[in-house]
Amino acid sequence: MKNSSRRDFFLRASIFGLGLSAGLRNSLASPKEPHLDFPTNPRARLAVTSWPFREFIDSPGNSDRNRAKPGMDLKDFPGMIAKRFGIQNVCLLAGHFHSTDPAYLEALRQALAQAGSHLVDLGLGGRNFWDPDKTQRQAAVEYGQHWIDRAVKLGSPSVRQHLDAPPGVKPDVELASQTLGRLAEYGAAKNILVNLENDDLINEDPFFIVKVIEKVGNPYLRALPDFGNTLAGGDAGYNERGVAAMLKHACGVCHIKDVVVTDDGKTYKVDLPKMFELAQKSGFKGYYMMEWDGGPGDPYEGTERLVAETLKCISGEAHS
Repeated sequence: MKNSSRRDFFLRASIFGLGLSAGLRNSLASPKEPHLDFPTNPRARLAVTSWPFREFIDSPGNSDRNRAKPGMDLKDFPGMIAKRFGIQNVCLLAGHFHSTDPAYLEALRQALAQAGSHLVDLGLGGRNFWDPDKTQRQAAVEYGQHWIDRAVKLGSPSVRQHLDAPPGVKPDVELASQTLGRLAEYGAAKNILVNLENDDLINEDPFFIVKVIEKVGNPYLRALPDFGNTLAGGDAGYNERGVAAMLKHACGVCHIKDVVVTDDGKTYKVDLPKMFELAQKSGFKGYYMMEWDGGPGDPYEGTERLVAETLKCISGEAHS
């Protein structure tokens, strides 16, 4: 190849490469809206998370295991939920996995299939997405990416990422948006939603989450409204406004609880008919995840009650 031809070749290649790079940046900056099909039958819209049953689940990372109660491996959870409650949708918590090696993940995938169940969300542990230390923020992104990859293998359409922060570090919309924006881009590339839940009263305040989601502007970063968590602050009006704000950005899952018991023993009752009214007005079409959290009571009885209350509300009987 002559020198002039070589120069022309590399010039064309550089221009072509720049064009691809620009196209990639544009696709990441403006990802397509996720397309998810949800069932319309009321019972088919119900799901159950492993959190209420944490005392029963054997896993190395489950510090809530109560050895005085019978144990189960997470692989047994989907079948138990299908048999006991007639529900085929589940959320599994990362801390309840006995292992994350390929053999265990495959066994878990087969257990879901044998139960006729679907994994509709993966619940992840908290990470520091606005830590002043850049290496900690990077570690948070990598943690989320690893579980997004596992969501792909297990067929989950989403992960729920909890938000932590170092002691004394206040929530930072700018840093959180930068870091969670990167995780959302990764999720978009894998067609996996990244959900943020209003859980902790400070680091996961619903209005903080909404600010982050709106600043990121990626349709793969969504809200996961919990109907009761923000009520732990004792302000029912604030909880209602927070849930309403979250619902505007929700896509796949809402967490349902009828009672909130705080660490200091205070109990607050959730106005479930009102919460479902907000969800219906928002046009929410996703799954209603049973997350009974009524303190020292029986999670089986609590979940059965939640299922009955939810079916009543979403079937329209509560407003007739």
